Amino acid sequence: MFQNKQSSFVYIVANWTGKVIYIGVPSNLEKRIYEHKNKIYKGFSQKYNVDKLVYFEQFEDIELAIMREKEVKKWRREKKDKLINSLNPEWDDLSIIWYEDSSHAFGMTKVECSE
Repeated sequence: MFQNKQSSFVYIVANWTGKVIYIGVPSNLEKRIYEHKNKIYKGFSQKYNVDKLVYFEQFEDIELAIMREKEVKKWRREKKDKLINSLNPEWDDLSIIWYEDSSHAFGMTKVECSE
């Protein structure tokens, strides 16, 4: 990907209908999206199945990224949608090419659950 060790990101993921979104700040965006897609952690994103990367911004300073995340989180949903639409009007999954073979990403494998 395009990040260096100092980079941080503000990102927005959505469920596949676009009704639910989640905003976060990771230092490794590719790894964090992998975690969303593979439901690594229990919580909001797993519960609402938000794993489609629809928007992100890159920052060299983590403090600026955190400030931007807080700013965007305060916005009304309509303004967040407008932000996403400004760069990704089709709400395509911007990470889809990263995970053509996600079983080997970051040395992690998806845990298979038996019923």
